[in-house]
Amino acid sequence: MLTLGVNIDHVATIRQARRTVEPDPVAAAVLAEMGGADGITIHLREDRRHIQDRDARLLRQTVRTHLNLEMAPTEEMIAIALDIKPDYVTLVPERREEVTTEGGIDIVGNLDRFSSVVDRLQSAGIPVSWFIDADPDQIHASAKTGAKFIELHTGKYAEASGEIDRDRELEILKNGCELAVSLGLRVNAGHGLTYWNVYPVACIPNMEELNIGHTIISRAVFVGLERAVREMKLAMRGEF
Repeated sequence: MLTLGVNIDHVATIRQARRTVEPDPVAAAVLAEMGGADGITIHLREDRRHIQDRDARLLRQTVRTHLNLEMAPTEEMIAIALDIKPDYVTLVPERREEVTTEGGIDIVGNLDRFSSVVDRLQSAGIPVSWFIDADPDQIHASAKTGAKFIELHTGKYAEASGEIDRDRELEILKNGCELAVSLGLRVNAGHGLTYWNVYPVACIPNMEELNIGHTIISRAVFVGLERAVREMKLAMRGEF
């Protein structure tokens, strides 16, 4: 059954805009779970632009579903993950000047180093997911690292301007998911998904979880977080 991981980074973005104490990402996680979230996702960035170390530690103690920690594969972040032990980590590329993660990480060009990162984390009981484009070479390389999961980057699909382009990108995601499963990988997806484009991705066979944040938090401004999460679950079933 397809599940929903709710990314609450942008709750922290609002808080950090004023360097104050509200809104609280921990409270947001509680409300998201009450609305039906199957997991909570946070990205602890190197520049700490939204989620802070304290948030990650408190969420590790309070999240009742599962906590997915997105992070760059750096020594600093590996040490934090080994300390707080999230339910799994998703390793992502990170550039300080980007507004949000702009594409998948390059496994092919970093295979030896990234295999070592996977071994360190998974030896400590933390399953690893790679955030990658649905490129066959990257999928094969992800499997070679020994990671348990991949998360397919859905940005190109979400940004496609017309039906033909959107259908082409959807087919690439379907083929990527099929290949990954054949290699023994479990498959999640996310980036740019909204209430209006999520259903076709949700229908991809063997997809396990969609990680969605911005559109849910945006809708929550108007209707509340619990309702926004419930409505995303409906949208994933084609009922919104």
